[in-house]
Amino acid sequence: MDKVNLREKLSLFGSHFDPKIVGELNGQHVKLVKFRGEFVWHHHENEDELFLVLEGRFDMQFRDRTVTVERGEFIIVPRGVEHRPVAAEEVHVLLFEPASTLNTGNVTSDRTVAEPGRI
Repeated sequence: MDKVNLREKLSLFGSHFDPKIVGELNGQHVKLVKFRGEFVWHHHENEDELFLVLEGRFDMQFRDRTVTVERGEFIIVPRGVEHRPVAAEEVHVLLFEPASTLNTGNVTSDRTVAEPGRI
């Protein structure tokens, strides 16, 4: 039952699109990730995802629209919805999603992180 300092945890890595697990509850992972550039188009068959912006901003692209998510805001992407996060500048994001969630969903690419590290 220790507290988690998000700034401290974010200072421990510099990689982009490389989620790190910082907590678990009820079968869910709390992850930190840094985005910069474009991710891959993908969807998750069985999992919803919550993206909370801690620093910066990014665009969540959907096939029919784009939603800009800024510091202090979050977006929930429902299961089955194709999406792609895009960030012009580095953004720090907290993810809340089922432990079974693969970062690239239905796609396997060089950005797939099968087993996220724990920090």
